[in-house]
Amino acid sequence: MTSGLLAVIDMQRVFAEPESPWAAPRFAEAAAGVRRLLPAYADRVAFTRFLAPAQPAGAWQDYYEQWPFALQPPDAQLWELADEFVEEAPLTVDATTFGKWPCLAPHLGPGNRLILTGVSTDCCVLSTALAAADAGVEVLVAADACAGADDDSHAKALHVMDLYRPLIRVTSVAEVLAEAR
Repeated sequence: MTSGLLAVIDMQRVFAEPESPWAAPRFAEAAAGVRRLLPAYADRVAFTRFLAPAQPAGAWQDYYEQWPFALQPPDAQLWELADEFVEEAPLTVDATTFGKWPCLAPHLGPGNRLILTGVSTDCCVLSTALAAADAGVEVLVAADACAGADDDSHAKALHVMDLYRPLIRVTSVAEVLAEAR
């Protein structure tokens, strides 16, 4: 059994569909990397979904004033996992925050290792990685299974996370799979 938890961050329609204001241009490439990792982790996979809160509070009020299209209920189509992952998600956890560590922590299990994939590298992946590292978890970020708001933001976020070595290690799908064997 592969140690650690594979976290697939926010691979949702809102980030996949090109006409969405939050589309990640390299979503398809990230999805291909995620698909390569899924068989190695089988029952050690958690998908997350970013959702809008029913009533934004604090600074989130300003955020949703900037992005009013996103103030939709949890069952809205934009919050669904991308079609290719619906059948692959035995565990899905929801959060109204960028960082998903609090909802992933109870599912970590043995190994104290979190492998991060998904979108957006420069937002939810970054926020999750930093919080998990602060909790003392070994974090691996599979760079080629992540996508940012754009290529530059993706690269910058990977660089920042890699500065946290050895707590956070930016790696590749091939390297994660090699370690899993």
